[in-house]
Amino acid sequence: MINAGQFHDLTVNRISAFGLFLANNEGDEVLLPNRYVSMADHPGDTLRVFVYHDSEDRLVATKETPLATTGQIAYLRVVDKSPHGAFLDWGLEAKHLFLPNRNQQGGVVVGHKYLVYLYEDSITGRAVASMKLRSMVNNDEIVVEPGRKVSIVVASESEIGWRVIVEGRNWGMLYRNQVYDAVHIGDRLEGFVRRVTDDGRIDVAIQKQGYDEVKDAAERVLALVKEGGGVLELGDKSSPEEVGLRLAMSKKVFKRALGTLMKSGVVEVGEFETRFANEK
Repeated sequence: MINAGQFHDLTVNRISAFGLFLANNEGDEVLLPNRYVSMADHPGDTLRVFVYHDSEDRLVATKETPLATTGQIAYLRVVDKSPHGAFLDWGLEAKHLFLPNRNQQGGVVVGHKYLVYLYEDSITGRAVASMKLRSMVNNDEIVVEPGRKVSIVVASESEIGWRVIVEGRNWGMLYRNQVYDAVHIGDRLEGFVRRVTDDGRIDVAIQKQGYDEVKDAAERVLALVKEGGGVLELGDKSSPEEVGLRLAMSKKVFKRALGTLMKSGVVEVGEFETRFANEK
């Protein structure tokens, strides 16, 4: 079955005046319109395409990449409204994503962005959006464990950091004092689970934790020393703010990385600089 809102690897089955008909192993077909067809496409070729319903409710394929697929959460802009709902820009030139009135919370404003969950409607088969995340995202069942690498979507911001959606299933917290790059609502990032509490709270970080974090930090410091011709103008007494700004890591992790490199005899560390051990 060829589902809307998903990528599919399909075979070029036949050529028509309107484009290529692509088929899956069961013989189900979908049209790839001429505007997406190249001279390099031939019968028997396998193409990776995204499938959606066009304005006439027909399944069609595209080589465009949407901002999200069904089963994912995304931060999308409202581009139009109708009596039945709103339409979101999900990255496809020929088709907007429908957000029905029943799936809205508090209404929406054209030009504003909202966090939505994409799913396949059980009646129409269309890919649609919903702002009602409670049934999809909750901490009733934790699906991650400490140390695991996870995908996160930034959902909201507070004084202490950002509330994030972890693996599309759980709520987590990314704390401000552990973030050194710009973070925006809707960003899709890779992170690491720092801890899962007994009451079901999940803390995440952008950087790896423990030994892996220090190892990565040491490699980054060493690379910057090389880029600087053997000298990095950061050392033992450099401020945490400067370290965070230039290296995107905490002063604590920086010092642990320096300790690892010094123990290996690779660098010498001064108050405000780090250089290769054989550099004078």
